[in-house]
Formats: sequence, structure tokens, C-alpha cells
Amino acid sequence: MLFASLWFLSLAATPYLISQAIDRGVSPRSPGPLIGWTLAVLACGLAGAGLGIMRHRSMTKLRIAAALRTADQVLTHAARLGAALPRRITAGEVVTIGISDVWLIGRAMNAGGVGVASVLACSVVAVLLHHTSPRLALVVLVGVPALGVLVGPLLGRTQRAGSSYRERQGGLNARLIDVVGGLRILNGLGGSDTHLARYVRESTRLRDQGYRVGRPSSWVNALGDGVPLVFLAVVIWVAARMAAAGEITAGQLIAVYGYTAMLVIPVSVLIFCGFDVTYGLVAARRVTGFLRLALDDPAGSAGPPGPARLHDPESGVTAEPGLLTALAGARPADAVEVLDRLGRYTPAAATWDDRRLDGIARDTVRDRILVAENGADLFAGPLREVVAGRHDPEDDLIRVAIEAAVAHDVAADLDRPVEWGGRNLSGGQRQRLRLARALHADPEILLLAEPTSAVDAHTESAIAERLATLRSGRGTVVATTSPVLLARADTVHYLVSGRVAATGTHRELLEDSPGYRALVTRVFGEEQ
Repeated sequence: MLFASLWFLSLAATPYLISQAIDRGVSPRSPGPLIGWTLAVLACGLAGAGLGIMRHRSMTKLRIAAALRTADQVLTHAARLGAALPRRITAGEVVTIGISDVWLIGRAMNAGGVGVASVLACSVVAVLLHHTSPRLALVVLVGVPALGVLVGPLLGRTQRAGSSYRERQGGLNARLIDVVGGLRILNGLGGSDTHLARYVRESTRLRDQGYRVGRPSSWVNALGDGVPLVFLAVVIWVAARMAAAGEITAGQLIAVYGYTAMLVIPVSVLIFCGFDVTYGLVAARRVTGFLRLALDDPAGSAGPPGPARLHDPESGVTAEPGLLTALAGARPADAVEVLDRLGRYTPAAATWDDRRLDGIARDTVRDRILVAENGADLFAGPLREVVAGRHDPEDDLIRVAIEAAVAHDVAADLDRPVEWGGRNLSGGQRQRLRLARALHADPEILLLAEPTSAVDAHTESAIAERLATLRSGRGTVVATTSPVLLARADTVHYLVSGRVAATGTHRELLEDSPGYRALVTRVFGEEQ
């Protein structure tokens, strides 16, 4: 703001110095004053050049700093949300924020620098013109606000259209990311052409909506370039008539022209600042909406002093410490939602040792309760580091976890490179590698979501046996409809519409619950 203000003042001072050189040096043919005022013009020009460089440098740094600080806040918040992030917002929305919104917010910072300086410049020019002619100053004081009245409705339309466009843009990016992430599956099922056609339709609608956003935007651009020149013409026409009538001198006429020509710059800047702020507000609403996504409070009370039971009152599920508990339901998503509540990934009234889980320190919950799901990311690196996760790699412990997950075909060599997302592994290998990583972490309570859905029956049976052995004495909850896993469970909760309909051992439920018996028989029949 300081550099831009001083730069504008140097631009406004130049016409005044030129007018003095004309009236005191050229008109009376006085070389001394002419040289003096000419040197003053030169000094003002050099100062303006330096100030212009500093204005541009500082404004560019401000825009970039604002964008990167915003991006830093977004990434920090995303990291704090952690595994809860995909449950709160689509990946496409996060990508759009990171590659588009943060830079629009950076551009909106123009209003705080050159925008404020432009208002000051208009005020200074109005004062200078008032010394020359109050009539000319009145034209400026009336004309500049009139431009705002002219451009304001267009900016409002742009903001409304831009908000709708931005929302649809985030949705389209989310679809693109989902399609790319599942491209291999889509190709295998022959569904890639269907999704491509759907994406093309939605992209076409987004493009057409972009045209609607562009219409008022194009008028703003046109007015930003053209209206100040019309304004310049009006002021010069008035000043020329005054000079012809002898009301102002030739030097003053040139000064008026210089003031007004210089005024074109701040007026254009104000129009484009309004344009940038309009888009910046649209982007800022999306960013602040993301930043308002509720975080688990990192503070809170200490956890239970030792192993304790987890309870979800919404479903009626209870997981006792030291036991293997299974959740079985006709709708697998119901069981996964229970795991999310017990793992404190969604707002719930779940309790741990009869204390609200959301009132316990987040880090304590994350250290002692682990939710392992099939969609969890696998990071790139040597296999031993992938399995060890945030813990220091110990080959003996890693091999124990790999053996329990029946992932020996993947981990014959612990130095084997794993690509990001496990792209160089099959679906079953990725699932067993995720299970090995969860078992290596050895949490106090392990919550597993369908850990054997991508393996064959023989491997599933081996995993069920080894899982029960390795986790003996530790609390484990498994969401599954696999008969071999259910048979190994100490307690099975049969879920109907997300609520516990029956509880017992696998054998007891087969005898006493027709619904459970039908579910297991159906699944067993499908596996056969």
C-alpha cells in the first residue's frame, strides 16, 4: 500500500512539474527555471521508476504469500483431519481448493494494496484539479463513484454465477478423481465408456455455465479498459474549453491532461480490484467452509488406565477388552459406520470405559484405538517401511505381522519397493499388506473393516486362525460376513438396519437367529 501510494503520487506530481516548466520556463523563455523544473521532472521520473519496481515486487510477494499461507492452512487442516478427511469432503473439492481457490484469494489481496492506494490517488488528483478548477474536480468526484455504480451490478452477477460454477467444478473434479482411482476396475468391468460419457456430459454443462459466468466478467473487463478512457475524454473536453476561454493557462491544460491520464490507471485498478475481490470471495467461502470442518479436539481427558470396553449406544454394539468381537449385517456399510463411531472418526456418543470417547484426548485415542479399512492409503517405499508405518522398522516384528496376514508372497523380500497406493500389487496383496501394517501397530483395540474380502477361502481361513492367535488378549472388532471369521469370534453382533438384533457366539446365532442364519448361509453359498 505504501509503495503503490508513493508511486501514484509520483505519477500525479509529474504533470504538475511539467506545467510549471511550461508556465515558468517555456512561456517566458527563461532557461534557468526551465532547466530546474526539467531536472525535477527527471528526478520524479526516476523516483517513480524505483517506486514502481518496489510496488510490483511487494504486491507480487503479497499475492504469493497469501496464496501459499492459505494453501498451508488447507494442508495443515487436511492433515489434522487425517483419515476423517474423505468422510467429510470429496478429494475433488480439496484439489480444486489447492490448485485454484488459493490463487484467487491471493489475487484478491490487490484490494488491500493497490486498491487502497488507488482510492488515495483519486483523492489527490481531485485536490490538484480543485486548485486548477473546482469544476474539473467536481467532474472527477462525480465520475469515479458513477463508475462504481455502473460496474457494481455486474460484479454481483459475476459472484452469484461464480459460486454456482465453483460448486459444480468441485463436483466434477471429484468424479474425475474417483474415475481415475478406479480406472483398472472400470476397464475390467467394461464401464469406462459409460463413465466417460457421463463425465463429458457434466463437463459440457460446466463449460456452458462457465460461459454464463464469463458474460458479466467480459463486460467488467471491457468497462475496466474502456470507461476510464471515456472519463479521460470528458475531462479533457471540459479543460480544453476552459483553456480556449482563457480560464486556465496552457501549462495548466497540460497538467489537467496529465492528471486525468494518470487517473485512468487507478480507476482501472479499482475496477479490476472489484473483479478480483468478487472471485476471491467465492474462493474464500469454499476455503473457509473447508477450514470449518470440525476437528477432533486434540485436548481432552486421559484415557482409561488400562484396557476397557467400547460401547456405541447408537447401534448397541459393545466390544469387550481382550475379546474378538464380530459385526455381521446384511448391509456391510452399517458395520463400517459402527467402526467409524468407535474409532472417533464421526461425531457420536460412543463411550470408552463409560466415558465419552469425544471427551478423551485425540492423540490418546489414535495411539490406543486403530481403525483399519480397505481404502487406507499405502505410501511408497520399501516394504518394511510400509508395514512399519510410523514405528521404527524391526524385521522380526514385521515378519510376524506379515505371517499373521498371510502376506508372505508379497514380502519375501522386505526391501521390495511398493509404489504409492500399492499400484504394483494386486487387490488381495494390498489388502493383506494393510492388515499386516495394522497388526504390526499392535494397538490396544483394533477395528478391522472386511479384512478378508479380497482373498480366497483357503487364505481367509489361515488369516482367521492367525488373527485370533496373534490378537489373543487384545481387543479386536471385525466387521465381516465371513463364516470362518465369525466362527473364530468370541462374540458376534448381528446388525439389522444399523442396530444390534441379536448377540451371541456364531453357533448360538445360527441356532437361535433365523435372519443371521440366512445371512451366513447366503454368504457361504456365494463363496462355495
